[in-house]
Amino acid sequence: VKMAAAASDLLTGWCLFGLALLAILVFCWVYVRKYQSRRESEVISTITAIFALAVALISSALLPVDIFLVSYMKNQNGTFKDWADANVSRQIEDTVLYGYYTLYSIILFCVFLWIPFVYFYYEEKEEDDGNTCSQVKTALKYTLGFVTVCAVLLLIGAFVPLNIPNKKNSTEWEKVKLLFEEFGSSHGLTALSFSISSLTVIGMLAAITYTAYGMSALPLNLIKGTTSAAYERLENTEDIEEVEQHLLRIKSKCRDGRPLSSRDRRTVQQLEERLRTLRRRERHLESIEKSWWTKFCEAIRPLKIVWGVFFIIVALLFTVSLFLSNLDKALHSAGFDSGFIILGTNLTNPLNMLLPVLQTVFPLDYILITTIVMYFIFTSMAGIRNMGIWFFWIRLYKIRRGKTRPQALLFLCMILLLIVLHTSYMIYSLAPQYVMYGSQKYLVQVRFNTFLKKNKSKLTFLPFVFLSDQCIVTRTYLFLHKFWFFSAAYYFGNWAFIAVFLIGLIVSCCKGKKSVIEGEVDEDDSDMSDDELPVYYR
Repeated sequence: VKMAAAASDLLTGWCLFGLALLAILVFCWVYVRKYQSRRESEVISTITAIFALAVALISSALLPVDIFLVSYMKNQNGTFKDWADANVSRQIEDTVLYGYYTLYSIILFCVFLWIPFVYFYYEEKEEDDGNTCSQVKTALKYTLGFVTVCAVLLLIGAFVPLNIPNKKNSTEWEKVKLLFEEFGSSHGLTALSFSISSLTVIGMLAAITYTAYGMSALPLNLIKGTTSAAYERLENTEDIEEVEQHLLRIKSKCRDGRPLSSRDRRTVQQLEERLRTLRRRERHLESIEKSWWTKFCEAIRPLKIVWGVFFIIVALLFTVSLFLSNLDKALHSAGFDSGFIILGTNLTNPLNMLLPVLQTVFPLDYILITTIVMYFIFTSMAGIRNMGIWFFWIRLYKIRRGKTRPQALLFLCMILLLIVLHTSYMIYSLAPQYVMYGSQKYLVQVRFNTFLKKNKSKLTFLPFVFLSDQCIVTRTYLFLHKFWFFSAAYYFGNWAFIAVFLIGLIVSCCKGKKSVIEGEVDEDDSDMSDDELPVYYR
């Protein structure tokens, strides 16, 4: 009966995971369709963006399932349940591990092959509308560079030694043989972990750039609101009249037949471009002022303020939890050589206390983790939309609702994919005990940090084997902490994340209200872009 009940609970967990998959697919479709250009939309780029974003979200959705399964194998007193023998627990661990293998392999395929190929294909398509075969060849040529980088990362991860032999008289052949033995024993786990960790570091940089700023910009924009469409339209009308008068003054100089100077001609050209932009703004403002969506947004303005206050409280809670977690590592970890790893908590962390409690009532922790991931997605999108996509000091693309080009959409989804990859480590930083062991309890309490410091020279950066008889570690932890130098990079990245968030908070507080058509009208837009107004603004 107990085994049947356990099987029923596990089946329920997997059913909820299936529902989460369906919800993720629907969300990705709506999300991509919302931002893609109506005039330049392409089927392949749309499918690629939806698929890449869905895979990233599914990999993050597997995290609470992994934690639930390892926690469900043990009773509250620390003993294993009757059905959770060695074979059953091993089968469950292998199932989750193979799930990560599959998802992370697909992520590597998307990042290093599929997305680059589609991107370069459409870049060539814009430059050369002729032969499709030549476009494919050119795209494959550029994509080969990404494939080479992926192969190098896999080779480095496969043969980097985690256990260095202490024998001074060992030959080079023995060292090479050891590398191949390690590769065979890990079944490719080390190679995949190294590649994914490399992408996670890039995702960390994207999170520092976009998510940290978006966490401050999104709630404050909700609280401040936007300027009135009627007020902006009045100011815009005054600007149109001023530009028209300036144009008349310059053109009056050539009434007697004298040609305009080169300086005046340049000024006239600039003023005419400015006038076209102002008239496009006039059309957009007029549509927005009369739309039912604007009236609806004005009606729910108090609700937006409540959401803004809630989001800023959540952002401050994340920041405080991240600060306390990093401070705990700085004061009580085994040091830089172990990647600032710490088993057990010495400083109270709100989220680290909350998640193990919610984990005992499935699926409350699943809902909270999903909320955290979606929060990171929305704040990242807010940061990307406010800043655009940059390559150092060069602005590559703008992200605008209903006007995003296919190439920008692919860039957007790749950035979000990398940020979601980093989200797993962010959750570990916020709640390390939860991510490692869930709600498992031990029969014997051990001073983890004392053990680490005494055996620091013997660490292979897998300290959980010391407690292999007492607990089951999540498969996520295997991928997150295979290499100490990546964890050290994440540690310093968390400090940078906190600093950028505080700077973004100050900047967002000092900025005024956003325009009601912020980012909708730019000087480089064509007049045809007016046809791309969202349906609810018409």
